Formats: sequence, structure tokens, C-alpha cells
Amino acid sequence: MLSSSKLVIPRLIVGLGNPGAKYSNTRHNIGFDVVDALAKVWRTSLSENRKFQGQYGEVLSPAGGKIYLLKPLTFMNRSGQSVRAVVDWFKLPPESILIIYDDMDLPIGRIRLRLSGSAGGHNGMKSIISHLGTQAFPRLRVGIGATDKPDGDRNGAVVAHVLGRFSPEANQRISAVLSITVEAIELTLRQGFDKAMSLYNGRTVETQESGSQ
Repeated sequence: MLSSSKLVIPRLIVGLGNPGAKYSNTRHNIGFDVVDALAKVWRTSLSENRKFQGQYGEVLSPAGGKIYLLKPLTFMNRSGQSVRAVVDWFKLPPESILIIYDDMDLPIGRIRLRLSGSAGGHNGMKSIISHLGTQAFPRLRVGIGATDKPDGDRNGAVVAHVLGRFSPEANQRISAVLSITVEAIELTLRQGFDKAMSLYNGRTVETQESGSQ
């Protein structure tokens, strides 16, 4: 487990998702959306890198050095292959890797940063933990809300939910969530992961349209 007394600053920022137009803007691809938002704010671009099995880009960190951005193109359950390729190439320690992914246990409007932890049933995280041989690396979970379907076919309901798209109302909140998530990540680069956890883990993003629902 990572020590909270150590200043943890990400160098590789990975957003999880599935490649292809079929999966674009689905709940399961929120990690991709965050990395795209970072690239836009940081005025950098991502391009396919076959060696890394993903879309990849670089930007200079406020603290000096480079920040690497990655969207694995391996499909979700093989995300670890792409992450491991970048980690091996740049010889990065696990604590410098930030993984961004969707979480059904968090409502829309909430994000949660953690220094380590289990996969929590997320296939992308299972793959990354397996390929890195550790679960002691930072992660940022973005709430997508739970399925409201009956529990009769739980697995089918979960798959349909994560591969579905947000409603127009939910999209209003997701836009605001992306902005807050970018702010939180930028804070980790300036002041470390602990600072971002203390400021953003308790916040709920609201919009005028959504009220407090």
C-alpha cells in the first residue's frame, strides 16, 4: 500500500474505455473522455502508438518533466497489456500511474481518488493489476450511477448500463464532472495526490439543470 506521507505525483495518466464508434460516449468510456478533456485543456494531441497498443500523447508537467497520456486500444479487459507496455518502456514505478475509470457505485456527479485498492469488479482494473503485479497505484473513479433495471438478470443489466449512453440531463452533469476531474488531476501534478483527495473526494458536482437529483 502506498504511504500517504509520500508526495505522489502522476507521470502516466490512463483513461480506460473500449475503442471504436460503437462504444464512443458510453458510460464505460468515461476514462477516455477524461483523457480527451485533458488533452484539449493541455493543447496536446493523441495518436495511435502500436508499441503501446493505444492512443498516446505527451505534455510537459508544471513541475518539469513529461506527463504521458494513454487510452488503451486493447478493449477493456486487456487494458493491462497497453499500460504495461508504457510502464516498461519508460521504467515507471506503479505509484506514478493514475488510472481513470467508471464506477457504478458512485452517483453521477461524484469522483473519488484513491492511492490503491482492489479492482472492485472492474475488468479493466483487473487486467491492469494482473499485468503490474500490484494494486498499489493511484486511481480516480468517476461515478456513472447504478443500473435501475430489475435484478433478475443482474449481469445483463450491468452490461447494458455501462455500455449505454448518458441521458441528455445526465450529460449536463458529466460535462461539469469532466471539468472538475481535470482540475483534480492538475492539482495532483502541482501539490500531490493527497491534496487532491482531501479537496475533491467529498464534493458533488451539480448543475443548474439537474438541481440536487
